[in-house]
This record gives sequence, structure tokens and C-alpha cells, in this order.
Amino acid sequence: MDADLRTAARDIGRDAVHRPAHAGDPGTRALVTAGAVAGPLFVVAGLVQVLSREGFDLSRHPLSLLSLGDLGFIQIANFIVAGVLMLAFAVGARRSLGDGPGRTWAPVLFAVYGVGLVLGGAFTADPALGFPAGTPDGYPTEWTFHGGVHAFAAPLAFLALVAVTWVVARRLTWEGHRAAAVWSRVIGVACLLLCLPFGPAMSVRLFVGVSLGFAWITAYAISLLRRRSIASR
Repeated sequence: MDADLRTAARDIGRDAVHRPAHAGDPGTRALVTAGAVAGPLFVVAGLVQVLSREGFDLSRHPLSLLSLGDLGFIQIANFIVAGVLMLAFAVGARRSLGDGPGRTWAPVLFAVYGVGLVLGGAFTADPALGFPAGTPDGYPTEWTFHGGVHAFAAPLAFLALVAVTWVVARRLTWEGHRAAAVWSRVIGVACLLLCLPFGPAMSVRLFVGVSLGFAWITAYAISLLRRRSIASR
């Protein structure tokens, strides 16, 4: 009996130290839910435009060019809404993580990703590669101010996304979710390789990389929501 009590006490102590991150109160759950829906909204809105915008060819044109032209306001809004949702998620993640590894840097990196998306929408890319129709083919020889800010925002967001997969992986390992930690690192490396801004099919790879990164964010947000009942036991 005494041995069983000691084992139970040890397990309770370990659980207290390695309590899994979870979204507990309704406000935090709403903020985390914002992160869960950001990716699907962004990817679906982008894909609809890819398939419907006249003259746009994803095999040649980066998704950012959808912010140009008469219907460019749709992609501008897509960037900004996704960024604001990610900023909300950053707050929700901070509340959910409590103590332990990643409680500082994971929310910061989620917020940086959100800021990068907002900047990417507020400051549009310069016309390039013949899009919108009537603009010169090839890349611009000089950047405008808004084009330069956009060019800075994109790698800022991508690098923050890659970095946060590794920060969260360390947290998952600490919580005992080793398989999830491995997958988090794998997805981070895959996003980095897919988003390298050179090589064949660059625009398609960028879209796939962003979609994969958002899918990871959605999965992590859902895990924070689902762990509520476990953590409250």
C-alpha cells in the first residue's frame, strides 16, 4: 500500500511539473480557436483566387501577386485577417502554455508570423512576371517602398513559422509527446525547404509550404483545445 501511495504521489508530482499546455477558460479557447481557423481560411481563399483570377498562373506567379489588380483587395484582406487571427492565437498560446519550455518564445514567434502576414497584406508586392495583365514580364528592376516592405515581410513570416515548430517541438518533448515533437520538427524542416525562394516550381512550393505550416498551426491549436479535459483531471 505504501509503495502504491509513493508511486501515485510521484506521478502526481511529475504531472504537476509537466502539465500539458491547454486552453482552459472561454476567452483563451476563443483566442486559440482563432489560430485553428486562420490557416483553412487563408488557404481556401487563396486557392479560390488561384483558380479564378484571370491571367494568374501559380506555376509562375507567387501568391502575393494576387494582391494586385482590381480584385487585389481580396488577397490583401486575406493576408491581414490571417495575420490578426495569428496575433490572437499568440495571446491564446501564451495563456495556454503556462510554465515550461516555449512559454515565451512560442507566443513571440506566432506573433511575428502574424505581423509578417499583416505587413504582407498592408504593403503589396510590386507587379512582376506579367501579372496583373499588361505589366512587363520578368521581375522589377527597382523596388517601390511598399514592395520592399513586402519582400521583407515574407521571409520574416516564413522564418518565424519554421522556428516556432522547433520551439513547440521542445515543449512537446518536455510534456512527453515525443512522436508529436518529431513530426513538428519534420514539418519545420519541410516548410523551410519548400519556401526557399529559388529553384524549380518556386511559386507552387511556396504555396505548399505555407499550407503545410498553417496545417501544423491548426493541428497544434486543436491539440490545445482538446487537452482541456485531460489537464483538468
